[in-house]
Amino acid sequence: MRANGTVFKFHDNVDTDVIIPARYLNSSDPAELAKHCMEDIDATFVNKVAKGDIIVAGKNFGCGSSREHAPISIKAAGVSCVIAKTFARIFYRNAINIGLPIIECEAAYDGIDAGDTVEIDFDEGIIYNRTKGTQFKGQAFPPFMQKIIAAEGLINYINQGKNQ
Repeated sequence: MRANGTVFKFHDNVDTDVIIPARYLNSSDPAELAKHCMEDIDATFVNKVAKGDIIVAGKNFGCGSSREHAPISIKAAGVSCVIAKTFARIFYRNAINIGLPIIECEAAYDGIDAGDTVEIDFDEGIIYNRTKGTQFKGQAFPPFMQKIIAAEGLINYINQGKNQ
């Protein structure tokens, strides 16, 4: 599995309330949530993000409420992966459950800037900064997590198993 895109960079402690503001939680439609993704931290994010782009963030990304809406809005906005120094535990699990690839790598935050082009090899956990010609070793996805992400989420993964 690989991801490749342009980087949007955010700081430490990006909580779920700025990923998808609570005023939009009356919808569970991914397309509607995507329209408001990161709105309270970068009002122009949804106008600039393209399919395949990547978020790089500091520590504790996805802290706050345990809502699945946050990773759903990120994925529906077209983001192919979130790289962070660390993730809030519930956000980490919710992201995998909905099929949003995420990878922890402390060094990547300091070595990747907004606008850089980055490629990620999930099998090896290697993050390539194509703009700067550098690379970082993150945590590789175990095979079972790769299968969940490839299936676009845990429910699809389970349903695929029932159909085989």
